[in-house]
Amino acid sequence: MTAPAIAPLFVPGNRPERFAKAAASGADAVLIDLEDAVAPEEKEAARRAAAGAALEGAHVLVRINGAGTPWHQADVAALASAKIGGIILSKAEDPAALAAIRAALGEGKELVALVESARGIAAARELARGATRLAFGSIDFAADLGCAHTREALLMARLELVLASRLAGIAAPLDGVTATIGDDAMTEEEARYAGELGFGGKLCIHPRQVASTLRGFAPGAEEVAWARKVLAAGGEGAVAVGGMMIDAPVRIRAERILSRAG
Repeated sequence: MTAPAIAPLFVPGNRPERFAKAAASGADAVLIDLEDAVAPEEKEAARRAAAGAALEGAHVLVRINGAGTPWHQADVAALASAKIGGIILSKAEDPAALAAIRAALGEGKELVALVESARGIAAARELARGATRLAFGSIDFAADLGCAHTREALLMARLELVLASRLAGIAAPLDGVTATIGDDAMTEEEARYAGELGFGGKLCIHPRQVASTLRGFAPGAEEVAWARKVLAAGGEGAVAVGGMMIDAPVRIRAERILSRAG
């Protein structure tokens, strides 16, 4: 299995001519969408395109329609043996639905639970035990609760996904999209905020968001310099570095910063 994606990019499943462009965007995963981006009358053709997608060198995930929809079972059946990296289950709420997809997929492929509702957040810890990763559909979640799509309103849900992922021992979750496409600074700032909360990446809906998202999750020069100083101090117990007491948890944080720096 590949390293967890930081800036995966959505592409509509009914626009196969865009698949290769998405793969060449710099995104570390291509997310072919069979759900919101595809009208009902186009679902079947989009499903065939996703199942037959051959993007050399690209990690491909397919977002399928939610359990209980008329297209869900056909999506799973068509993609179970397809040469893709895995499946994203939209509107994930029921751990049993994840288990059924896993049984069809077999081991070795990713299974991402996209949490987009109050029920999904309530079941996040169970979902995390059946998934390889969680993701946050923040816009749908806000609509389900009738709350504002603001940092303050969504903080509890975001932290629950981070905590559920950690408790299950899976990759840090993916944060939701930035709906404003043309504001690179906003995308980068929202990615940085997500990283501070413990997210490991962020969903992208336009190629120009990829670079901004990667910058947002990359540690800054000051962080890298600090981490190098901490680890250069050596030792196993508590030592003082630049007026700061350094012990094992601080060293772990420094190691993670350098790992993110590549």
